[in-house]
Amino acid sequence: MVKYFPKSLNRVFFALSDPTRRAILAQLADGHMTITALAAPFSISFVAVSKHIRVLEQAGLLKRSKQGREYHLRLIAEPLHDAVNWLEQYERFWTEHLDQIKARAEQKARERAQRKPNP
Repeated sequence: MVKYFPKSLNRVFFALSDPTRRAILAQLADGHMTITALAAPFSISFVAVSKHIRVLEQAGLLKRSKQGREYHLRLIAEPLHDAVNWLEQYERFWTEHLDQIKARAEQKARERAQRKPNP
């Protein structure tokens, strides 16, 4: 049976799929920033940065607040926990399979070593 995950998880993975959005999150991991300061290092338009910010907001990964005439952004890391939990399922899967592959390779190496004549 296929297990479906909440749409919020889909939005988080979609938001993380873009390198610009990941870079925005990395900057916000250091603390609150204005949108203007956040947009400065990117070689894209302010409008494009705003669109990326909107995607991150829709995924619940950041919060916008207005202070005076400026908007400040802060990272909300909680939605990342669901993504990490989902990925951990596959980490266990691959760890088990890689352990099996390693065991088979070691067994084959022992068998080859036993077949080689000693000089």
